Amino acid sequence: MRTIAHFVDGKPYSGAGDRTAPVYDPATGAQQAQVRLASSADVDDVVASAVTAAAAWRNSSLAARQKVLFAARELIAARAPKIAEAITAEHGKVLSDAAGEVQRGLEVVEFACGIPHLLKGGFSEGVSTGVDVYSIRQPLGVVAVISPFNFPSMVPLWFVPVAIAAGNAVVLKPSEKDPTAAVLIAEAFADAGLPPGVLNVVHGDKEAVDRLLEHPDIKAVSFVGSTPIARYVYETGTRNGKRVQALGGAKNHMLVLPDADLDLAADAAVNAGFGSAGERCMAISALVAVDPIGDELVAKIKERIATLRTGDGRRGCDMGPLVTAAHRDKVASYVAAGAEAGADVVVDGRDVTPDADGEGFFLGPTLIDNVTPSMSVYTDEIFGPVLSVVRVPSYEAGLDLINSNPYGNGTAIFTNDGGAARRFQYEVEVGMVGVNVPIPVPMAYYSFGGWKASLFGDSHAHGAEGVHFFTRGKVVTSRWLDPSHGGLNLGFPQHT
Repeated sequence: MRTIAHFVDGKPYSGAGDRTAPVYDPATGAQQAQVRLASSADVDDVVASAVTAAAAWRNSSLAARQKVLFAARELIAARAPKIAEAITAEHGKVLSDAAGEVQRGLEVVEFACGIPHLLKGGFSEGVSTGVDVYSIRQPLGVVAVISPFNFPSMVPLWFVPVAIAAGNAVVLKPSEKDPTAAVLIAEAFADAGLPPGVLNVVHGDKEAVDRLLEHPDIKAVSFVGSTPIARYVYETGTRNGKRVQALGGAKNHMLVLPDADLDLAADAAVNAGFGSAGERCMAISALVAVDPIGDELVAKIKERIATLRTGDGRRGCDMGPLVTAAHRDKVASYVAAGAEAGADVVVDGRDVTPDADGEGFFLGPTLIDNVTPSMSVYTDEIFGPVLSVVRVPSYEAGLDLINSNPYGNGTAIFTNDGGAARRFQYEVEVGMVGVNVPIPVPMAYYSFGGWKASLFGDSHAHGAEGVHFFTRGKVVTSRWLDPSHGGLNLGFPQHT
């Protein structure tokens, strides 16, 4: 059985722990590898290496860091097909979706390539006689990134490039369900010239996570996952004196007004509801149809679902399996609960016949109509290919439904009325809003993150907020009474 090792100091690392976890091929149901699980002692060893590396890396010039980032960008782009294949093999999403995930992660690498501009401070000359004041931003030291199974390359790339470019060393703990993509990314950074120990990958479960949250040399933690775990990570990390950004779960609504283009809305609902088998924190799981368009919109969505092919993501299918058998069964239980509560199961994904070999973890696209806010299929984050339709009498009722939900990650409105769209983006209590865009994931130079129970901490991912999260500000007040003379040098000034 193939064993996936940690990646520490620029090379594979076995560690002292002897525990492993299975890594499955979700399309076939077969175990394809095992991954090492770090002990607390292993985490301590990795952090100690990162501490040493961080001391040297923070003293490297911005030009040197930028050079590594540019090289890493080229290597990750060149190796994107290999990374995408690993994602499909371990997570199950179709190859085109996996390739798109890598590309969206690369956008953050490209953003981090501009780190000299992003770290510029301010300067005030002559605040008093002979006194100047200026601000600078400096790295934190060693930071941890704990990433989820659903985006094994994109989520690490939301954080790692920015943290490294800012001068930190990183300990990345990917999901043990699909760990290979993180190792491939770390290898690319190492081959790009990143010094050993600046980026380390340590695999593990709760034991490794708890040690990272408690370790005194970890200064900050970035996390993406379900809301209960995000809350735990935030509370444990902050209790141990760490800066924490913990992005939690979601229940994303798509409000469709009567004047909307219903064909566009139906396409968007299918794309956003069933892409990556619904295992996206930005998936649309609740479609809010304003009377009287519900019947027509549901019929259009049903027609489109009938054209989808579910199966092995390497076979050109539209939708792949869920990540594990246990998760597939949990999602299927919500379909049953919705039917028992009185909702109408218009398309039942439990009946799907997948295009795959073996016993994969499949559940087909599922459409449930006449869902009410009291049903578990609405209240819970299902994280699977289940699209619930909630009917409301008006825009105001739809807005109230969205704002009363405990989650506030992403939302969308579909309308041809500019005034209604402008009003919605102002009134809705959600962190990321799409107007006729079903998955409003911002570009890398903006920041990603939600409101309410979808975010614990003050900082969103990447963009300006990401740079600030991985640095701390310092203000210097200076007075120089005797001007110094630097001597003669006729050479052209160069950055070293």
